[in-house]
Amino acid sequence: MPIRPILRYPHPGLKTVCAPVTVFDSSLAALADDLLATMRAAPGVGITAAHIGVFTRLTVLELDKTDGVRLYVNPEITWFSKETMSHAEGSVSMPGATDEVTRPRSIRFRYQDAEGGMHEDVADDFLAICIQHEVDQLNGIFWLQRLSRLKRDRLVKKWEKAPS
Repeated sequence: MPIRPILRYPHPGLKTVCAPVTVFDSSLAALADDLLATMRAAPGVGITAAHIGVFTRLTVLELDKTDGVRLYVNPEITWFSKETMSHAEGSVSMPGATDEVTRPRSIRFRYQDAEGGMHEDVADDFLAICIQHEVDQLNGIFWLQRLSRLKRDRLVKKWEKAPS
């Protein structure tokens, strides 16, 4: 489980729409293990393969140690609630930068597991926010794009001035 280098904002790879996973083998499991190790080292609660320059639809979440690791292959959101909530978001690709983002409070989604099995699930609150954030990244939408232009410009300027 090597820790992989993380692409840093504004790397153009962070705007890449990721390709679906079509091969479910030991290399996919190894990539998922590398993502988990990289996410924990960052630290973060979620990461996609795109964050490490592998443009395939794979994401790993670990909201806390008691909740366990969640692996989503080819995740797709199929329904969003009208009710929203705001939460501070950030990215392993932009360490130290956070801002409030408003997203639907609940979602329904489908995904595959590491063996290719199909699943459907619902998520609410923080888990729903995290899944939406990571699916956005798989679709080439960096979280800053969910901010107003003013908030985004202020945050980017502050982040660029911060020591790395």
